[in-house]
Amino acid sequence: MKYALVTGGSRGIGRAIAETLNREGYKTIIFYNSSVEKAKELEKEGIITLKCDVGKREEVRRAKQQVEEITDKLHVLVNNAGLWYLMPFENFDEEKYDKMLRVNLNGVIYTTYEFLPLLKNAGNASIVNIASNAGIGTAAEGTTFYAITKAGVIILTRRLAFELGKYGIRVNAVAPGWIETDMTIGGKSEEEVEKLREFFRNKTVLHTTGKPEDVAHVVSFLVSEKARYITGQVIVVDGGRIDNLTHSV
Repeated sequence: MKYALVTGGSRGIGRAIAETLNREGYKTIIFYNSSVEKAKELEKEGIITLKCDVGKREEVRRAKQQVEEITDKLHVLVNNAGLWYLMPFENFDEEKYDKMLRVNLNGVIYTTYEFLPLLKNAGNASIVNIASNAGIGTAAEGTTFYAITKAGVIILTRRLAFELGKYGIRVNAVAPGWIETDMTIGGKSEEEVEKLREFFRNKTVLHTTGKPEDVAHVVSFLVSEKARYITGQVIVVDGGRIDNLTHSV
């Protein structure tokens, strides 16, 4: 039995990743923070759910103890948990920035560090960090501080690829663009959502918007044997954005 852990796995991209890995035969565990009901829904699919705010190291340590009661090996770790606040640089809000930094970047550090012994035990394990095209270069207004946290995830991915390769652990990142999730369209009317879709369709060379499954499929490939010779890479999944610095198109 191979085990996979997905942080922030109850909703959106994390949920799609967890369900995909579960269907592919991994015994999948997710961390969730506030979405209790959505997490419980996944239990019906055989997914193990554990409450954990990855931005708090003591919670990650506690969750690790719970995981160790299930398995002493972790074959896949997907660091997906994240949040964002739109914040123009001139309106810097330290509290919001600290929260993004704590979850988006520190959460990846805490989770990877605490679960490293289990990843080593698995042999040839794989880590995938969910970054963002914002961390490479986005023109989207108000995303400066969010982008900083995701840029940190990208350099952390590359550094970990250097440091953990000796254990056979591959480390890659996926950098999504605008994906339709609770985070991006939640609480909006259908008319507002359609305006967003049209806006972002016009920002991509493929003239389409992304779904959580588009990211999940890339993660599935990266953790598979098909990607055995790939590490330290950042795969951008954004339809070919024409307003960002993520592509040469």
